[in-house]
Amino acid sequence: MTPLAPAAPGRVANQVGASTRRPIAVAAVLLAMALVVLDAGIANVALPTIARSLAVAPAAAVMVITAYQTALVMALLPVAAIGERLECRNVFVAGVGLFTAASLLCAAATSLPFLLAARFLQGLGGAAVMALGVALLRVTVPEDQLGRAIGWNALTVALASAAGPALGALVLSQAPWPWLFAINLPMGVMTLIASIALPTVGRSSQRLDVPSMMLSAIVFGSSVVGAELGFARPTFTVAAIMLAAASLVALIRREQAKASPVIPIDLLASRSFRISVIASTLCFTGQAAALVALPFLIQNGLHQPALVAGLCMAAWPLSVAATATISGRLADRFSTAWLCAIGATLLATGLGIAALSPFHDNPSSLAALLSLCGVGFGLFNVPNNRNMFLSAPPQRSAAAGGLQATARLSGQTAGAMLMTALFTLTDADLAPRIGLMLAAMLTLAAGFASTRRV
Repeated sequence: MTPLAPAAPGRVANQVGASTRRPIAVAAVLLAMALVVLDAGIANVALPTIARSLAVAPAAAVMVITAYQTALVMALLPVAAIGERLECRNVFVAGVGLFTAASLLCAAATSLPFLLAARFLQGLGGAAVMALGVALLRVTVPEDQLGRAIGWNALTVALASAAGPALGALVLSQAPWPWLFAINLPMGVMTLIASIALPTVGRSSQRLDVPSMMLSAIVFGSSVVGAELGFARPTFTVAAIMLAAASLVALIRREQAKASPVIPIDLLASRSFRISVIASTLCFTGQAAALVALPFLIQNGLHQPALVAGLCMAAWPLSVAATATISGRLADRFSTAWLCAIGATLLATGLGIAALSPFHDNPSSLAALLSLCGVGFGLFNVPNNRNMFLSAPPQRSAAAGGLQATARLSGQTAGAMLMTALFTLTDADLAPRIGLMLAAMLTLAAGFASTRRV
């Protein structure tokens, strides 16, 4: 296998055009990220309305989210491999096109099975955006500006996360639920137009290994399905986890001798890259557990309405947004290991105090702590992602992006499973505080792991 060498930063600058095409190329990636993240937040808000409209049980309506997440996690690594072999830009544009077309299908859905199929297609398109977006940023901007570019990406994701539920509620107050998906169309078209400015990079000459891609999809798809079922169907959950484990063993054996494997074993051999992946998984597990625990703490423990809970929790993503660009600039100048350690410590401090403080039915103090959590998460996530990408060879940027997104989704799934277990095994009033304390310990472990890169 002889991959083509990617363009050097200077050549990329000439190719993209520092004053014209580069900003448009960056905008294409950020628009695509916003499109995917906004859709997820909007869909969550719409579940009760969709359940009533399609005359299905609430538990069945939750499959609208599960179908999307399952497709996303199944496709991340295979899409990254396809991007390396068929050109990242082409696969990214195809993903945006599929996501936009699937949004139209979602808007046209008149039954739950039709909607689930369309959401699955959306997940496949979203996987291309999430796996290849930062890889394209890497070849669009000079290396010494990669940290701030990742900061822009984090800012976009944070603002879209904060705006998604509010935008969804606004649309539902004025129009039927299909419009929640129809509003993706103009943004998708704008992204496709801006994608013309994306740079073309080298591609691998290695053939696509379809059996390995299928095994990878089975590994992560079975894991997500098993995690979603959790304690509801323990026998099926155990069977799904066993299938995932057997498929993973078969995949590793098949991929060990390859220079560019579908599951990036070669990248995990790098100590710096491996530590970044472990730290990312730990941090996202803690973050997800906290975000599940906090609504219960605010509404049940502090006896506040859902609106207050939403406003209080908005402090987290807004603080991430305020920190992201600063964190990116710091990551380009200082040690990413220590920035990650400081950020994780701030995040753990906020979560730990939130777990132990009574608050006396006053959510404003909790909002201040969640702002601290957002600052800490922003200081951790941007430098950690920068280190992860720069620890990988340029020609493996797509694989690095796929694994980075997989670490995030795996952590988020594990965090949700942790809270499911706590609510099952402990008192409903105690579970959120235990979850927040465990989240603090996990994020502190992520910071400690980051120091091992020094």
